[in-house]
Amino acid sequence: MTEDIKDLQAQVRSLAAQLKRLSTTPAEPTEATPGEAAEGEEPAEDGWQFPPFILLLDQPDYDEELRALAEWVEGVLVPGYLGEPSADTRWCHLWTEHPVAIARLHALWLAWQELTDPATCGYSGPSTWHRDHYDPCVRELREPGGPFAGCTKGEHQVAHRQPSLVPRAWSLAIGQESALPH
Repeated sequence: MTEDIKDLQAQVRSLAAQLKRLSTTPAEPTEATPGEAAEGEEPAEDGWQFPPFILLLDQPDYDEELRALAEWVEGVLVPGYLGEPSADTRWCHLWTEHPVAIARLHALWLAWQELTDPATCGYSGPSTWHRDHYDPCVRELREPGGPFAGCTKGEHQVAHRQPSLVPRAWSLAIGQESALPH
């Protein structure tokens, strides 16, 4: 019950901060920001709401986002949170070669950016980040069957996590003929 009240208080503070920002901005912006429609226009269906999820980005945006993610992972997450890897708590120093790790770490980073800003989520944001984002993400990454399962201190493997066949539905979804037998 106490956590629910604190979460509600954080949401109220976030809305109050957002209202304050909106009430102090000029009434007539000169230009719409990316992903935002100009006044009187409908928002474009393909317009991004920033920051976009890394796996949805094309080059060179993907590389720029991965570079920023790597700075956070190597500068904050690894030295501050991840202890020495072991057989039970795996970590791969070549994590950028594991697409599942990139996806999970990027989602974790997006949540960290939002939940460590007291202006938008109050002072309970970091606690929420640890409980709802960090703990489950790191458990999934470091578990024996996770994306680093084949990696040890002296060995790195990515292929062990790649499917040998692409499911037919994926091929059909992107408009390609399936090479798999029906």
